[in-house]
Amino acid sequence: MNPKLQYKYVVLTNTTLGAFMAILDGNVVLIALPTIIADLPGTTTFDGIWILMGYTLITATLLLAFGRLSDIFGRVRLYTLGFAVFTVGSALCSISPNGETLVLFRLVQGTGSALLFSNSAAIITDVFPSNERGRALGINQIAGTIGSVGGLIAGGVLTGTLGWRSIFWINIPVGIFATGWAFTQLKETSQPNKGEKLDPVGNTLFAVGLSVFLLGLTFGALTGFSPLMVGAMVTGLVMLGAFVFVEARIRFPMMDLSLFRVRQFSTGILSNLLASVARGAVSLVLVFYFQGALGLDALTAGVLLVPLALAFVTFGPLCGYLSDRFGPRVFTTAGMVVLTVALFWLSVFRFGAPYSELLPPMVLAGAGGGMFVAPNVASIMNATPPARRGIASGTSSTLVNTGFLLSTGFAFAIMAATVPMTTLQAIFAGQAVHIDPAGVGVFLDSIKKVFLVMGAVSLFAIVPASITGRRK
Repeated sequence: MNPKLQYKYVVLTNTTLGAFMAILDGNVVLIALPTIIADLPGTTTFDGIWILMGYTLITATLLLAFGRLSDIFGRVRLYTLGFAVFTVGSALCSISPNGETLVLFRLVQGTGSALLFSNSAAIITDVFPSNERGRALGINQIAGTIGSVGGLIAGGVLTGTLGWRSIFWINIPVGIFATGWAFTQLKETSQPNKGEKLDPVGNTLFAVGLSVFLLGLTFGALTGFSPLMVGAMVTGLVMLGAFVFVEARIRFPMMDLSLFRVRQFSTGILSNLLASVARGAVSLVLVFYFQGALGLDALTAGVLLVPLALAFVTFGPLCGYLSDRFGPRVFTTAGMVVLTVALFWLSVFRFGAPYSELLPPMVLAGAGGGMFVAPNVASIMNATPPARRGIASGTSSTLVNTGFLLSTGFAFAIMAATVPMTTLQAIFAGQAVHIDPAGVGVFLDSIKKVFLVMGAVSLFAIVPASITGRRK
């Protein structure tokens, strides 16, 4: 086999393993979360939400910085470091003595995840020609989703048989192997811009602004939106606005706003953000519906969510491959239309009805996401100059993670606004049998509101998705 041809598949395989690990871990924790909240001493609902959100938050706030670092110092070495940090974080999570410590160690894991995600798409783009990138990125994305399927099942099996700590053990041997493999086999093919500098002001404004806003949102949902909580949210938004102001005026920004002058890049990024907001909380809400409102165990809940992920797996590589031939627009548009239909369908679903009635909108939600993601990412990366692929990959991944954070935060705020906190705490801990039936009814109504809001966001996302790119 041609060495160049062989190497690009080494890159694809290794980066696919990275996506698999990072997303596997997200769904493993998602399924185990009610058990963690119930079993880990002193763990509150707020801790539980931040065991999920803290991981995504640190990933989102560091992606841009790491993307920028990769353009300056090289992508492969930072990517390899990501495997090592993720593995160490997983080992630390497995020995957490309380909820606060687990949140902290999840931040270590998230740092490793940021190093992986900020560089994987750029490394793939560097070695695959433009007419093969959609397929390659689609395989990468779908392997991550296979990880999400495996996470749903593995999380249920491990939690039910060995306890929730075992969900972190599985990352350790795989992470050690992947770190060694990346270190010995991957080579730098980009041209680092060593004369450029970092952007500490932009990094601080973005990281602190997003964190303060989300803390105000989640604390406000728990304790009421007092002037302090509203002030935190406003402060966060002001800092994010200042971030945009600063980035437009410094020489070496962490987010290159000039890229947004390219229509294919800007519409792809916007639709990606909105799609993430629309679908980010779907699995979370369904997990708590299955384990909380219905009182199912972790394994059963994981198995019931598998069709959602399998639909994504089925449509992702196919649409990525077809977008290389016919352009991304038809697939990104169709994907968002299908996702919108699914979310509005879920918003009127009769919860408590047979699972067979829930299956069609779940499958449609997965299919819509699969149709959208790979063509959208390929469109974004194809619109980016080679010297800016690291920062473009970081920007795209940052906004995806930010969208998931906002989706989770808003979903929790909507539920907390209508459901008594004692009821919500019991549901999040999987204690449905102790909840008054009327309380469960209120919780189910709040779920419908979540899906209605997410459906509206998805509907709006159809507009930028429909102009995200033309056939080349």
